[in-house]
Amino acid sequence: MKTYIALLRGINVGGHKKILMADLRELLEVAGLIKVKTYIQSGNVVFFSYAEASENERIISEVIYKNYGWEVPVIVKTPSDLKDIIDNCPFSGEKKEKSYFTLLSDKPAEEDINELQLLSNPHDEFSITKTCIYFWSDNYARSKFNNNFFERKLKVKATARNYRTMMKLIDLSS
Repeated sequence: MKTYIALLRGINVGGHKKILMADLRELLEVAGLIKVKTYIQSGNVVFFSYAEASENERIISEVIYKNYGWEVPVIVKTPSDLKDIIDNCPFSGEKKEKSYFTLLSDKPAEEDINELQLLSNPHDEFSITKTCIYFWSDNYARSKFNNNFFERKLKVKATARNYRTMMKLIDLSS
């Protein structure tokens, strides 16, 4: 049995795709996930499972679709995956702690990564790897580099979390 962390994209954002976390925990346990915990209302789930990550992604997606009628992108990682992402962050200190980590469902094409990387600048810095976009901005509210932008340009599903949330998920999973 392994510990996993599921990151659901677009849950309870702006009043859309509203799911009570208590309901989600119950539905996922009925579906076979073990000791399900959630963190805040934005679709962060920690659980145990005998299945592999991709199978857990399928299970969670199907549970949400069956019970709510929505297709929700789900990315499942292990605690060590998240720890590696944090440890490999190109930013340090305060910049790292104010960064967003956009986890990618699939590895983007190298040419898409290279083309997009050219847009990084002193006000909106990002570094793209095969599993994550490390993003820091001096003004997130005005930045055009949001999750939708990165998904569209890299042609992969993605979901972003801030440093504090990433650290809390690692802590909850230990």
